[in-house]
Amino acid sequence: MKRTYAGIPEENATLENAKVMLVTVPYDGTSTWGKGADKGPELFLDASENMELYDIETDTEPYLNGVYLAGEVTEAVYEKTQELLKHEDKLFTLFGGEHSVSIGSIRAVGEKYEKLTVLQLDAHTDLRPEYHGSTSNHACAVFEANQKHKLVQVGIRSMDAEEKQYLPKG
Repeated sequence: MKRTYAGIPEENATLENAKVMLVTVPYDGTSTWGKGADKGPELFLDASENMELYDIETDTEPYLNGVYLAGEVTEAVYEKTQELLKHEDKLFTLFGGEHSVSIGSIRAVGEKYEKLTVLQLDAHTDLRPEYHGSTSNHACAVFEANQKHKLVQVGIRSMDAEEKQYLPKG
């Protein structure tokens, strides 16, 4: 049996009938301190199987609208995001591993939506143009997004001095 989000029935988990698409990206290649972000998607999916599917506030079972679990994507986040964005009647969601997985996804979404606002919930600014010789590092996660789109950062408590020049204006 194919794994589904929250263990929902397979008929509610196909790309054709789902209103929500989840992409897991279990990647932890550029973390520099605590490793383990690649375990996040699997743990998230495990936890989802132990929650109630009925929503008290809306008196509904939202999963009946369908949740498609697109599977694990590491190298081709950008291409996969482009492919999934063709389904305009669905909500696209990506969750991963470490911060660098968002770079390709934000790039693809930004190409599709001209007036994109990126909301970053993080303790660090992640605004370095490059880190350890790579522009695809976790410390660079929203640098490109900040250059091309409106970036709103919430929860920031720490940054490198060089990042100050790249802080979003306004």
